[in-house]
Amino acid sequence: MRSLFSCLFLVSFFNAFPQQQDAKVEIKPIVKIDSLYREDQFYFSVTYNMFTDIPQKFKQNKFSLGLSGGFLRDMPVNKTRTVSIAAGLGLSYQNYYQNFAVSKDGSGTIVYSVVDAGEIVSNRYRQYSVDLPIEFRWRNSTYESTKFWRIYAGVKLSYLFSNSSILDDGENKYKINNNPAINKFQYGPYLSTGFNTWNLYLYYGLSPLFKEGTTTLNGEKVSMKTLNAGLIFYIL
Repeated sequence: MRSLFSCLFLVSFFNAFPQQQDAKVEIKPIVKIDSLYREDQFYFSVTYNMFTDIPQKFKQNKFSLGLSGGFLRDMPVNKTRTVSIAAGLGLSYQNYYQNFAVSKDGSGTIVYSVVDAGEIVSNRYRQYSVDLPIEFRWRNSTYESTKFWRIYAGVKLSYLFSNSSILDDGENKYKINNNPAINKFQYGPYLSTGFNTWNLYLYYGLSPLFKEGTTTLNGEKVSMKTLNAGLIFYIL
């Protein structure tokens, strides 16, 4: 009888042990991939800034840097979500080193001139703006990968909330803040293309930097426009 109880105890022990082992097996949750994804993105660009439609003897010097950043809301328009429209909001800082001088005469009137680079220590123009980019997007993305080729073309509308021109000729320093002749509303097309995070970027301003008829140089109107080329980075 004692032997029988011993056998029953051993059978119960070995039967319970595998059950305890089975209880430790973890059940992994099923991850559902979102096929209705959006490429909502933060963007950041670094550019070299230039002017087009420049007056005679106009020259740029040093490195004219531009920085911008913001957010874009993606709105796909096809089932595969490779084509979309995006709109966003951002901020920009643009800096230009050149020999187009902005100063004041004895009566306080703003005057413009092209100066010899050897006659000045530094001359620059800088502006700050709020940007509204609207773009048409093509990419070969899938919901399984965030690395893809892209071509984004759009229009950027900008409102300049601050601008300044600073001229240092070694003896005097002239600073003109918020020049009333500057166009506060500027716009132009842009293109960005590349793979994954790294993309080439080009923006061409259609609106002149100065308001129509407000700025002349040697009797000719000044109608300079901006051109920015560089890199733009997209971060999901």
